[in-house]
Amino acid sequence: MSKSKSSQVISENITADSHDVAADVEAIMKKYDRESNVRFYEGVPRVVLRYLLALFTLYCVYINIFANWETRIERASFVGCVVFFIFMLYPATKKGELKPNYIPWYDIILGLLGAFAYFYFVANCREIISAGIKLNGFEIVVGIIGILVTLEACRRSVGIPIVIVACAFIAYALTQKSVRINVYNLFFTTEGVIGTPTRACSTFIVLFVLFGAFLEKTGIADFFIQFANSICGRYAGGPAKAAVVASALEGVASGSSVANTVGSGSITIPMMKRLGYNKEFAGAVEAAASTGGQIMPPIMGAAAFLMVEYSGFAYGSIALRAILPAALYFIGIFLMVHLEAKKLGLRGIPKEELPNFFKLVLKKGYLLIPLIVLVALLSSKTITFAAIVAIGVAILVSMFHKDTRINYTKFVDALETAAKNVLTVGIACAVAGIVACVITTTGIGNQLITLIVGASGGHKIIALFLTMLTCIVLGMGVPTTANYVIMATTCAPILIEMGIPGLAAHMFVFYFGIVADITPPVALAAYAGAAIAKADPMKTGVNATKLAIAAFIVPYIFALNPAMLFIETNAWEVIQIVITSVVGMFGVSMGLEGYCVKHLNPVFRIVSVIAGLLLIYPGTLTDIIGIVIIAFIIAEQIITTKNKKAVEA
Repeated sequence: MSKSKSSQVISENITADSHDVAADVEAIMKKYDRESNVRFYEGVPRVVLRYLLALFTLYCVYINIFANWETRIERASFVGCVVFFIFMLYPATKKGELKPNYIPWYDIILGLLGAFAYFYFVANCREIISAGIKLNGFEIVVGIIGILVTLEACRRSVGIPIVIVACAFIAYALTQKSVRINVYNLFFTTEGVIGTPTRACSTFIVLFVLFGAFLEKTGIADFFIQFANSICGRYAGGPAKAAVVASALEGVASGSSVANTVGSGSITIPMMKRLGYNKEFAGAVEAAASTGGQIMPPIMGAAAFLMVEYSGFAYGSIALRAILPAALYFIGIFLMVHLEAKKLGLRGIPKEELPNFFKLVLKKGYLLIPLIVLVALLSSKTITFAAIVAIGVAILVSMFHKDTRINYTKFVDALETAAKNVLTVGIACAVAGIVACVITTTGIGNQLITLIVGASGGHKIIALFLTMLTCIVLGMGVPTTANYVIMATTCAPILIEMGIPGLAAHMFVFYFGIVADITPPVALAAYAGAAIAKADPMKTGVNATKLAIAAFIVPYIFALNPAMLFIETNAWEVIQIVITSVVGMFGVSMGLEGYCVKHLNPVFRIVSVIAGLLLIYPGTLTDIIGIVIIAFIIAEQIITTKNKKAVEA
């Protein structure tokens, strides 16, 4: 068979596999992503709901740009809409077939009750604020209904673990203060359901979700995959490397681990399997890379905006300091993919099947302009201004070509998609606000600090380890945004109390809240990757955890030595840190994969990991030791390989 004929067959097979997977995407999303398990509407009800969701998004834009209302009015109206739409979209249970256009009577009542509670507060905001804790009986009932309906909406759209956590904190609060005071704190103040997390969601997060929705409508996700393939598709293990690069790029605009895994994985995973990768490894690569989207600046899965509120650092500063840790995460995955390909002797995609880099950039490179504008504006303008302008630019540049053009239908689609994506984040933020409120109003935070500090014996490394375990366990059932809020109000202050810089402490809890998406036994992103690859979920999760090893190492490094976050450092130290960290990740990858030029023996594998860790940890002495060790191992590998070839010749 000729080369061109063979390439055509490979291409057709990959395309066929991708189409087969695409047919299963909806089922996979419904199984692993609660956000996708929604009611099915058709006909007039579908049109009505579609435009109501679009109007909700426009309302959010309006209160961000034009409205100058009391902050409680803005936040309460936002959560009231969120609660109502969740009951219209999410069934009480995932079991059974959903009938088109069917909503049980009790869901209509719950949705209206939830909306009424919040909009009653909106209508009587001034009187309630003036009365303070002197709520009348009716207002107490309204507050209780609002809290209970909010918890049920969260259970349906996000899951029960976060609801259990919130209920446990509410139960504790009731042992400390009266029902009246707790209802006032949790529902009618800016400490509870309409607290800081809700403020961040109704302002910054909603605008960036809308920005991501418009970018998606321009077809930028497909451009990212083609772009990644044009760069590294033809090299050893090309499809896997392209998956890593594409996921890193997608993470710039989107931060959903499961959605990213399913979206790009439906294309990249079949390609990896076709060219020789083990199916568990193929699913793991996409899951690990997609999970990294949540730590990739500038958006960082929306949690960066919450970090602005809780850490006190400017958004631009957070995004800038997150670059190196995020780069090391993806470099670590990329290197392990490369070594795995070399170990298995895997080749890339034939060059003639790949898009030409220069032609692709000339044809579709303009799609990157909104991202460039966003990053440029974030360094000098407000977050709101940067997001609005970037959205406008995304719509404008889409007009350059008929394939990317955002017409009226796509415009409304983007508004609808943004609204749906905001619902789960918004309700998670509202419930996370309950936890944060109890912590700040009952003093339990100080008790936790005393407990953890005592258990750690004052040792930072032990406190970090205990915090890591807490984050991972909590992250198994709590979305990233809510996980960060809870940890930022509980564990981050503990780390700060022990002398760890504030931003490093917040980044630490943020990182370990994310890795739960790929850490067994829950590992939702890994399970989604396994479903696409038709692989064993647990094995895929284990592989994904190994690939994402940087996420378990880097946070300890910047917590113990914040120079990695460019804190208290200079330009030369930054250059040194970047170079040595990359070499260090290569050392760690060599050890974990057990391969460099040839297979490594167990001793060299252990030594490689240690040398890599020494290099990742900022410090001149550790850098010198690490470089010497890795250089020795590589030299030994090259020399023995050459000697073996010489003898065989």
